[in-house]
Amino acid sequence: MILELGSHQYDIAHRALVMGILNRTPDSFFDAGEYWSFDQFLSKAQSLINDGADLLDVGGVKAGPGDEVTVEMELDRVVPAVEALRQRFDVPISVDTWNAKVLRRAVDAGASVANDISGFADPDYLAVAAAGGASVVATHIRLAPRVPDPEPVYEDLIEEVKAFLLERAQQALTAGIPANRIVIDAGLDLGKNGEMSWQLLHASDQLAQLGYPLLLSASSKRFLFELLETDRHDIEAGTMAAHTIGIMKGCRILRAHDVRSARRLADLMARVLASRSVPVGG
Repeated sequence: MILELGSHQYDIAHRALVMGILNRTPDSFFDAGEYWSFDQFLSKAQSLINDGADLLDVGGVKAGPGDEVTVEMELDRVVPAVEALRQRFDVPISVDTWNAKVLRRAVDAGASVANDISGFADPDYLAVAAAGGASVVATHIRLAPRVPDPEPVYEDLIEEVKAFLLERAQQALTAGIPANRIVIDAGLDLGKNGEMSWQLLHASDQLAQLGYPLLLSASSKRFLFELLETDRHDIEAGTMAAHTIGIMKGCRILRAHDVRSARRLADLMARVLASRSVPVGG
């Protein structure tokens, strides 16, 4: 399977890519604004590259509830960041946004991946991505970003997530985005309780068999806190376990806070999978 991200092509039959997380928010769930200063943001980006990130993911609005962030505020946070990263690094730049206006400006600034946790809720989103030659990430969510969903209910969790992702991938194809530029993501913890996220992680093989590269966003997620009965800063073992399970079951992009550990694990697992000749989803 070949994945295209901008001008870059990747053989992901065995090797998982590592997406380094760069929050441009003062209230992010994980780092609580530690890299809000632009100098600190650029220093963090450099460290992620040094640690082996294949691509960088810039977000200007956190997924959960919080203070209002206007489109202009998001643009001010994201666009200069994308421009600075494009000038400094020869890796794909992903923009974590569900707003087509922000996506258009970010693509103009050099972003080549559109990471949308809303499942393409903005009717203009896919047209903007297609016009800019951007790859897209279709993420499952039950309601919408920033909307609390404390008691989600599904009749058949796995089948509903599969159907949602297939339908969003078809939307992307219809918009003119090639299949090898479409990525899917189960959306762990987005409209799921801990048990549901755990079930979806273990069903990654079924999602990978849908025929699109599968992104795993498990790094420091709530369901791991609950499982290990700890907090977000003591979760490395849980994240590495989730990454291992995900790769074995077909995930080929790891969205990670700790890029160094994710890179080492992904490289090790690539050797394991190659020696076993395990296909994606195997």
